[in-house]
Amino acid sequence: MRKLSKHKALLGRLRRQKRVRKRIHGTSARPRLSVFRSLRGILAQLVDDERGETLVAVSTHANEIKSRLSELKGKKEVSKILGKMLAERAKARGITQAVFDRGGNLFHGRIKALADGAREGGLNF
Repeated sequence: MRKLSKHKALLGRLRRQKRVRKRIHGTSARPRLSVFRSLRGILAQLVDDERGETLVAVSTHANEIKSRLSELKGKKEVSKILGKMLAERAKARGITQAVFDRGGNLFHGRIKALADGAREGGLNF
C-alpha cells in the first residue's frame, strides 16, 4: 500500500514536470534554470536545450560547496546561498537572463529560496 502511494506521488511530479517543460525552452542567450530537489540536497543547472548542454551547475553535494555551506542551518538558507553561487557562476560565463524550471515542484520553500538567491545574485527570470 505504501509503495503505491509513493508511486502515485512520483507520477504526479513527473506529470507536472512535463506540463511545465512543454512551455519552457532554454536557449544559449536565455538558458533554462532547472532545479532538482531531493530530501538531502538540491541541484540547479543552467541548460541550453538547443545544443543539449549544461552551461553552469551547482549542487549541495559538491565538495567545494559542502565546505562553504556546513556552517549554515536550515535547508532554505542553503538553497538561497546556492542560488547566489549559481548566479555568480552564470555572470562569470556572461549569462544574465534565464527561464526558471521548477522541475514539477511547487514554488515555495527551498525552490523559492533558490530562485530568490539567484535573483539577488543578479540573474533575471
